Amino acid sequence: MSRRALVAALTASLVVLIAAAAVVPAPIAAVPGSEHATEPANATNPPASGAPRIVSALPDPATPDDRGEFVAVAAPAGTELSLSDGEDIVSFAAPGGTVAVAADPDAAANLTDHPVVGSGLDLANGGETVTLRVVGDDGHAAENDVVADRLSYDRSREDALLERRDGVWSWWPRALPRRNVTTHGPANATLFVLPDSPGRPISTLRSADERILLAGYVVSSARVADELVAARERGVAVSVLVEDSPVGGFPRRSARVLDRLVAAGVSVRVVGDPHSFHHPKYAVVDDSALVMTENWKPAGTGGRKSRGWGVVARSPSVAADLAATFEADATLPEAAPWETYRVGRSFVRTESANGSFPPRIAPESVRVDRIAVIRAPDNAESAVVSRLDAADSRIDVLQPTVEADGPFVRALKRAAGRGVRVRLLLGSAWYVEEENRALAERLNEWADRTGRPLSVRLARPGGRYGAIHAKGVVADDTALVGSLNWNQHSARENREVVLALSDPAAAAYFREAFAADWRASGRGAESKPGLVAAAALAVVVGVAALRRLEFEE
Repeated sequence: MSRRALVAALTASLVVLIAAAAVVPAPIAAVPGSEHATEPANATNPPASGAPRIVSALPDPATPDDRGEFVAVAAPAGTELSLSDGEDIVSFAAPGGTVAVAADPDAAANLTDHPVVGSGLDLANGGETVTLRVVGDDGHAAENDVVADRLSYDRSREDALLERRDGVWSWWPRALPRRNVTTHGPANATLFVLPDSPGRPISTLRSADERILLAGYVVSSARVADELVAARERGVAVSVLVEDSPVGGFPRRSARVLDRLVAAGVSVRVVGDPHSFHHPKYAVVDDSALVMTENWKPAGTGGRKSRGWGVVARSPSVAADLAATFEADATLPEAAPWETYRVGRSFVRTESANGSFPPRIAPESVRVDRIAVIRAPDNAESAVVSRLDAADSRIDVLQPTVEADGPFVRALKRAAGRGVRVRLLLGSAWYVEEENRALAERLNEWADRTGRPLSVRLARPGGRYGAIHAKGVVADDTALVGSLNWNQHSARENREVVLALSDPAAAAYFREAFAADWRASGRGAESKPGLVAAAALAVVVGVAALRRLEFEE
């Protein structure tokens, strides 16, 4: 489903919700549109280890007539197998390990590293169900053979592999390397929060002597543009990578900034699919890495609105790691030069934040023992969940909103179940307040009923900041700082970047920043809207979700 189709679908859902309010005698809660219908229909658990199974499929390669499409199957050597799409059946003997089963083996060999056997199906781009069976003793493939595995998808994505990870099928760009979590040794780092320290991102860019690679969702800050242009004028190689379709339209303010950068000789590219959204907020500056929760705009790095977290890691290896991600994304077939992209485009007016907030939390320089680079959609979900599951003492989480029954909240409940003190502070901006309030009530009631040490509050900025935008976690002695929203869409479809700082001093800094916001927020009574009010609220929140799907205020 395209992004436009997603918006249309969510709009239709809201209309149904309004109609339902007149007849359904139960409260209606608004749910933001964080799930994409492009996910495959089949998300069942994989077969047991060693059993024949479907590993992946490439139904729509970027080749004439889809030549080279394949289904990859793993099975013990000598197993007689068949693949069926409900119309045709093809059979083959497994040579052992994983093989790509393709109708055109020569073409498929150019698209996969797996050995190829020639016996493939014609996979439909508009949707397919492929069934893997173990052929019976008679040696003839038949529909009544034992089913070993099944794969379904609603619609293919061009040149994208359909792979099963953690029991869930998801699309992955064939040409994009999937990276594991990478861990780097000790490094000096500067930790900061926004809006308290808006000068820290600026001074980091100003320090560049050789290169700046700046990646973001949008870039609309004039101060950031000033530093990039100045760096280019003194001979620094400057490249910028941004999202090609921000929710609500491409901002006119951002277009003006990018025009100015290109005119100054800065390389600017926009990237669309295969990532649903290019959503990270980082910069590689010489041999340092700047990673934040905030956008390159007045509300974020400008310190005009959002509560955010950030870190500058002076580590050549972390910088090289993120530079490789930048290069991979910038050279995707879906990435285009700004000069080409902007031709014939219209841009939208957006408001610019202009708040002013006193600095209360000063930056701090620390020596971080270990820094891990976590990326979505490569590994972020499992990496974050594993850190939550490893916590022994306490977990603090700061998020604009979270997916109520998603993997991250489930991990928090597991942690509380084993006695870990869990605190979750959620945003209270108008477009998330009611759904966050409902979730807070639900989780707090669960904690009260079960006696678990979990507590949820809605933020009360109190003049310290305008709204929660940070995506931060402190789990025991590890702090996570980056762009990952706590929903499966962000974790499985977006490009996101997170640094995991494993060090007591780093954890203490962000935990103290969290604690200050937690204390200021308190835990008040939560009102429950009636049916009509809830339905009306769902419309307001849903419309906001259409414009702010990634909560980029």
